Amino acid sequence: MKFDNVIAQRSDKTVYRDGNLKIKVYNEDTSKVNVLISALNQAKIEETGLNVPKLHEVTTHDGKWVVVTDYIEGTPLDALMKEHPEREDEYLKKFIDLQAEIHTKRSTGLLKIKEKMAMKISQADIDDCLKYELHSRLEGMPNHIKLCHGDFNPSNVIVKDNGELYVIDWSHATQGNASADVARTYLIFMLEGNERLAEKYLEMFCAKTGISRSYYLRWLPIVAASQSVKKKESEKELLLKWVNVVDFE
Repeated sequence: MKFDNVIAQRSDKTVYRDGNLKIKVYNEDTSKVNVLISALNQAKIEETGLNVPKLHEVTTHDGKWVVVTDYIEGTPLDALMKEHPEREDEYLKKFIDLQAEIHTKRSTGLLKIKEKMAMKISQADIDDCLKYELHSRLEGMPNHIKLCHGDFNPSNVIVKDNGELYVIDWSHATQGNASADVARTYLIFMLEGNERLAEKYLEMFCAKTGISRSYYLRWLPIVAASQSVKKKESEKELLLKWVNVVDFE
């Protein structure tokens, strides 16, 4: 493995490219459990038949955990949407169709989304009464076993030159109610300051599935509480606004 071509720098890792390989080198203080769960998720998702990078190796280098996968040659969907605004609806439809396809898949052994959200609500910096209301809402949500990406946004979709779409970054994958995954994507657009695209995305997703907007948005306070655990100061005000609207419609 070569470590001379940095392609991304994150708070918890540095990402390199070595030919057809993508090498993630995690910081020394990164949890071993989190690294191994992320790698296991990747291996499990491969079995679904979706277009995803293949996992090649989990190892260590200079005392740091290293995960090696395929490098997918192509252009992130968010870049294409910015370069070709006239094709926004076309790209957004592909994005939605791909997410809906993910939701048709099953992957046993993944963390259940209700368990993950319950943990995040408990960790959130909100008052106990609001936590109780959010836990109650979460408990009342229908139980499903659909595959959920957990961070499905256009930057995690790579478009190859032949038009094939690949989905990367499965670290947050869970199984459960796909409506939470949709609410999460809606939230991502909103946090990026793109309310127009968030609303268009949700409108198109509702048209595709025949499910009402309010059903998806019942998950919004829950996913907002989950996101607030990351403690990003720039997101705090908006997240608290959504978390506190327990009857969000």
